[in-house]
Amino acid sequence: MKFNELGLIAPILQALETEGYVQPTPIQEQSIPILLQRKDLLGCAQTGTGKTAAFAIPILQILHQEHAERTHKNIKTLILTPTRELAIQIGESFAAYGRHLHIRHTVIFGGVTQGSQVAALQRGIDILIATPGRLLDLMNQGYVNLSNISIFVLDEADRMLDMGFIHDVKRVVAKLPLKRQTLFFSATMPSEIQKLANTILTKPEMVAVTPPATTAELVTQSVYFVGQKDKRQLLQFVLQDKTIKTALVFTRTKHGADKVVKDLNKEGITAEAIHGNKSQNARQRALSNFKESKIRVLVATDIAARGIDVDLLSHVINYEIPEVPETYVHRIGRTGRAGATGIAMSFCDAEEMQDWRNILKLTGQKIPVVEGHPFPMPAAGQVVINLPKNKEVVHRPNAVPGHSGGNNANRRRFSSGSGRAR
Repeated sequence: MKFNELGLIAPILQALETEGYVQPTPIQEQSIPILLQRKDLLGCAQTGTGKTAAFAIPILQILHQEHAERTHKNIKTLILTPTRELAIQIGESFAAYGRHLHIRHTVIFGGVTQGSQVAALQRGIDILIATPGRLLDLMNQGYVNLSNISIFVLDEADRMLDMGFIHDVKRVVAKLPLKRQTLFFSATMPSEIQKLANTILTKPEMVAVTPPATTAELVTQSVYFVGQKDKRQLLQFVLQDKTIKTALVFTRTKHGADKVVKDLNKEGITAEAIHGNKSQNARQRALSNFKESKIRVLVATDIAARGIDVDLLSHVINYEIPEVPETYVHRIGRTGRAGATGIAMSFCDAEEMQDWRNILKLTGQKIPVVEGHPFPMPAAGQVVINLPKNKEVVHRPNAVPGHSGGNNANRRRFSSGSGRAR
């Protein structure tokens, strides 16, 4: 199926064509017709499945068709999202898909002065994208009126719970009109989130989409077995490859992220960190610098990185192996997006071996080992890796993986797909 088979209006199809998107992802293909029928939707979907376009496209079409007056006097759609980064990216998506429509949107979030946000609200908008805290603050000051909302989107509901925003969400929902269309998205459905969904949705259609296998199919994966103390040098060694224009590097901890940045900067490699201890301004500046290629490396923790969407990101490096195997899939899914190919490298030390086994089991793939690099895992017996289909590979540390000198011959290349909207 293609976007032009979904009943979309010409200005939106033109915008999608400009973005290079032809084929909808599964969640877009399923959700767009439901939403155009003005039904409530319960979407179980994670970042990377294309859910932003799945709700942004039909919302733009509905507003264009149902609000001919174009006065922008009343806010018609509210999208509530947990972080500033996600809010900004959703705003960018509305700008891209709605470029040929006379529909205004703005994004409001905390951590910055409210002056420009208030000015945008006073000029008049159709779509408001907001984080809970700043939204409630501006509502209390009288700058935001939700009485005319006809479409409400709650994005990443489970993350709202994790970040302690559920009570704020309920306070916002209490101010919405009872008669409205509600779109509810969550990657997981713990009991509290299910209860919330039951209270705010009316006869919803359900769409459940897991991260597609195409994420892995578009990404060339490899692993380096390395001594824990040598990871710093291995990262610098890998980044000697000038074909790596930008790289997103993942660490487990905030402290670890800061240390990696400090070490890279010492070596003249431009890098910044993004994690929960950074201010909103610092996080957004780092992300903007990375998107604009002002820095070569962005180092992130998993929580901070959720929602990072960088077009044409070529490399993801797992400096530390995640303890939760699904996190590996989410990390490498930052590259190989919108039909592009990408490369994911993982640095695995002896203590992380069980975590790596769990990743192999989850993905069902035999991920190539990079041979011959100068920082092999210290000799300490042999390491047995249990691979899918009961195959075992024995790696003796003195012959452990090494750098291929930029040669990808020993890496498995996967097939690529068509361009897709995020």
